[in-house]
Order: sequence, then C-alpha cells, then structure tokens
Amino acid sequence: MDGHSHFDPSATPAPGGRKAPDDLPRALADLRASGWESVPVADEMRRNTAKAIAAGHSLVPGVLGFEDTVVPQLETAILAGHDIILLGERGQAKTRVIRSLVGLLDEWLPIVAGSEINDDPYNPVSRFALDLVDELSDATPIDWVHRSQRYGEKLATPDTSIADLIGEVDPIKIAEGRYLSDELALHYGLIPRVNRGIFAINELPDLSERIQVGLLNILEERDVQIRGHRIRLPLDIMLVATANPEDYTNRGRIITPLKDRFGAQIRTHYPYETNTEVKIMEGEADLPTAGVPVSVPPFMKEVVAEVSQLARRSTHLNQRSGVSVRLSIANYETLVASAVRRALRTGEPVAVPRISDLSSLVPSTQGKIEVEAMEEGHEDEVVAQLVAAATLSVFRRRVTLDDPQSIVAAFHDQVVVHVGDDLPSAAYLSVLADIPELEPPTRKLAGPEAADAESPALMASALEFLLEGLHLTKRLNKDASGARALYRGRK
Repeated sequence: MDGHSHFDPSATPAPGGRKAPDDLPRALADLRASGWESVPVADEMRRNTAKAIAAGHSLVPGVLGFEDTVVPQLETAILAGHDIILLGERGQAKTRVIRSLVGLLDEWLPIVAGSEINDDPYNPVSRFALDLVDELSDATPIDWVHRSQRYGEKLATPDTSIADLIGEVDPIKIAEGRYLSDELALHYGLIPRVNRGIFAINELPDLSERIQVGLLNILEERDVQIRGHRIRLPLDIMLVATANPEDYTNRGRIITPLKDRFGAQIRTHYPYETNTEVKIMEGEADLPTAGVPVSVPPFMKEVVAEVSQLARRSTHLNQRSGVSVRLSIANYETLVASAVRRALRTGEPVAVPRISDLSSLVPSTQGKIEVEAMEEGHEDEVVAQLVAAATLSVFRRRVTLDDPQSIVAAFHDQVVVHVGDDLPSAAYLSVLADIPELEPPTRKLAGPEAADAESPALMASALEFLLEGLHLTKRLNKDASGARALYRGRK
C-alpha cells in the first residue's frame, strides 16, 4: 500500500471534508498490516510528480503560457524537494500554480484520530497524539484526511500575528483547569494544522520582520515559543510563497535567513503571445449573455488581448505594478456586455462586438492600470491610444487588401459611412450595397459564419473593423464623437 497516491490534475484546495472510503484501516494495527509507509511530504510530492511527468500530465492544468518556462522549473524544484517562492507581478497566476500543487499529494493520509495537526500514527509529535498512542498502542484509532485538507494559505498582511501562524494559549482550556505549562492548553495556528502538507504565504514580504523570524523559527529550528511556553514541534511542511520581485530583495522587506530557506526561486511572467492571452480570456471570462446568443469574431478577441500586451510595454504606464491578465478578462466581458446591450435595444438575434464597442473598455481598463505621474488626469487618452494601437496591430496582422486604392477611390465627393455602437446591423449592410468595393474584404474578414443567420451582425463587425483599419493606416479620415463615428475620404 503506497498511500493511495495518484496525481489528480483537477485537485484544488476545498473547504469542508470528504468521507474516506470504508475499506481504509481504522486502527494502528490494521494500518501496519496494510503495508502503508510513512514518507516525508517532500518525498510524497516527488513520487507523485515523477508519475505525473511520466504520464505526460501538467502540474498546473489550466494555466497557459508556462509550459516551457515556469513548469519545467517547478517540476525540477519539487523533484529536488525544495521549498519554492514564485516571484511575479500581479495577475500572473501565482496563486493558481500554488493551489495546483495539492494534486501532487496522496489522495488520503492516515492520522491519529482527533489530532489537530495531522499527527503521523507512526511518528506522533503533539502531546495529545503521543499520549494516545502510548496508552492504546496498536488499538490507536486512525482517521483519514483528504489532500484538500492538507493545504493552508495565508495572505500576508502587516497585522498577521504569531498566534495566526503558529498558535496561542487557549483561554477556554485554561478556564477548564489546564495549566499554562500544559502543552494541551495550546490552540494551534495555521502552520501546525497543515502538518504533513503544503503551507502557502501570498505576498511574503508584507509580513513584519518579527513574524518572519517566528516563521523561520518553526520551519527551520522546529522550536515554538508561545507566551513563554516552549515546545519542540518537528513539523513536516512544504513551504511555498509568492512575492513581488521589487519587494523580495535583501534591501527590501524580507529577512535574509528566510530568503535563504527557499531552495527554488521561480520567476512567473505574463503571456508572451497574443494568442495565449486570447485562450486565457476564453477560458476565464464569464460572458454576460443575458439570454442573447453571442459570437465574438477572432479579430475582436485579438484586439482586446493586444491592448494588454501593448500596455505591458507602454512607457505611459507604471510597469512596476504590472498589467494583470485580469485586465484582458474584464475587457473581454465588457466588450461582450456592450454588444449584448445593443442587441437587446435593437432586437437583433445575436450579439457581435464591433470596434465602436471598444469605447466601453475605458472604465474596465482604468481600474487595472497605473499611469505614470506625468500622465495623471489623462487616463482616457492613454486607454484610447492603447486601443488604437492594438487595433492597428491586429489589422496589419490579419488584413491584406488586394486593391486598397479602389476602396479609397470609392470614398469620393460626399461619400461617408456612419458607424456607432447603437446602429443596427442592417445599416451596415446598406453601406455594403452602396459601396460594393467594401464587400469582398468584409466578407473575407467575417469568415464562413457570415453565410448563416448571424450574417448581418458579423458583417457589420467586419466592416467596422475594416473601416477603422483603413483610417489607422491613413487611407480614410475619421470624425469621432464618443461611440459614434464618421468615415470619409482624405482630401
């Protein structure tokens, strides 16, 4: 019996307990007879990581863009048995990566029944478990905990206390008659309660230096001091943490001995490619359909993703705070919401986002970027510039016009095209009828879906994207006012 281990790619920490299978041993003698072996948590995770790698499973299912960068480093660190810190700006899936590690624990783990700190039946460490095993020996009752109960997580804040992490004398137990010197009077904190499991600290440098020292003490020296009450508590814990690179330095807010505790320092990153960002958007967004079918053209998805990609390179934004992938997700949801709103107003059967819907991204973008001091008060302009640059980039990547001059020539004299987020799709089809030169590239952009019932809305979206691209490549002029615009020939 090897601890019922198998890698579960979908395993995540979850509140509450699960009922263990009835066929698991329930007494210490039965556990010994079953052949179950006790191993340190690092060895347990090493064994299950090796199985996952051999089977071709990802250690971080659902996290995209890390396959050739973060994941190999993560696999190596776990195989080496190291504690790990993930360094990266906000919105780089650090917490999700850490929570995925729960799937590398054995599904069920035996503990001394009633233990608050998951005591190993073969090697108990708490006074409660030591006394119980000493009294009952092979008759000691056994409980089983699911891997989801072997994970603890704490967001580091300046007010985090030693009591939160390690423990405190329980006044209720003292009132019941126990002495302060009695180890059974202790109420254990978060770290002891995930003994033989994984403990994660988010934003580690935000812990005060005093708490960092206490954390180091229990993890390195296995020595706990609570209000003068000193005990030895040899915990078995894998420590994982996250931090912003700017804070995680010897000159920053981290004590050097704790920094030295981590065997692996892994740098996370934002998606390198627009297509990866699109896939993340598609997987994470909760699209607000409101009962209206939604169809988002690929070029509109790419524009939203490209906004974030360009924002991460913009000199107008504070890059130290990062531009989270949550920006792409929020903007994607906002774009779709704008299209749904139009469909509800016009009574159209399907909602298809257009370029004119991009004006709705200002509110969802402003809260997720931090402009440089010189740009304060001009956030709207910065967002508008990002959207225009993103649109131009996608247009150049996606559109090749066979005869652009014929399209430009069609905008002669007083020929103009009105667009807007409140115009019905039929208005755009009228434009194609009046300016037939626009129809072939528009239909090509709309794709094969334009042949079915979604045709008017898809054609409208493709036409507006084409017109905006012609404007951004300086072939047409544009007069804009809010979400309404007019395209005309250049004089």
